[in-house]
Amino acid sequence: MKQIIRLGHIGLSFHAASAAIVQRVLEGHGYEVQGSASPHEEMFRRYGEGEVDMLASAWLSSSHGAYLAPYLAQTRKLGVLYQPYCIWGVPDYVPEEAVASVEDLARPEVAARMGKLLQGINPGAGISRFSRRMMAAYGLEELGYRFENGSEDDCFRRYEDAVRRGEWLVVPLWHPQFLHHGLRIRALAEPLGLLGGRDEATLIVREACAARMAPEVLAQLGKLSLGNRAISELDYMICRQGLSPLAAADAWLARQSGQAALAPSGRPQ
Repeated sequence: MKQIIRLGHIGLSFHAASAAIVQRVLEGHGYEVQGSASPHEEMFRRYGEGEVDMLASAWLSSSHGAYLAPYLAQTRKLGVLYQPYCIWGVPDYVPEEAVASVEDLARPEVAARMGKLLQGINPGAGISRFSRRMMAAYGLEELGYRFENGSEDDCFRRYEDAVRRGEWLVVPLWHPQFLHHGLRIRALAEPLGLLGGRDEATLIVREACAARMAPEVLAQLGKLSLGNRAISELDYMICRQGLSPLAAADAWLARQSGQAALAPSGRPQ
């Protein structure tokens, strides 16, 4: 009988992308994987209470560090899958000499032209917490700007629609994410340092589960490093090409295998 691994991820598409790769690695070693997703705080609660064995992934230390803190003693950190970071971004057609920094949003000529809605995602996301602090710290609400939480689709569709119309707007976003796969988004400088810096998207497992896993599996997962570009591409395959997370993972892994076979070094290019 196969050993079951309950693999959790936060209920956003790019988290599903990385979890699908992890699932295929585990299945390759003969494990049965039961996947599930929940919003940020709920998923960490479920992890802490033992409802899931492994989480792909915790963004440490800024975005999810506080969520994981109560459960560190029962957690083993495995590989760093990618290195996410949050941004406020604008389309690249917005002149950099006009808007290079969050501070520039307060300039009268910029405020007169810039869309006032900063459409976010769910309230528990790091980018949402950071953005609410930034709205107050930079005095943007007094100038008519507003940050609103919503779904992933609310955020991404607003940005794509605005780009099609050539409008100026600010998107609260992060790397990696599928919009970066096909669009050029310029990150604004953020002098107050409220965006949390660069995190490490860390695959974590409960110690009780790790103790039952084969050392070679833990070693492979510890070396699993996908990178921001790969996650953005996988996310694009899911969100804009209509593939399931596992189908996207299979297509991506097949391509990496083919490239490795052709590479003189034997490594993916």
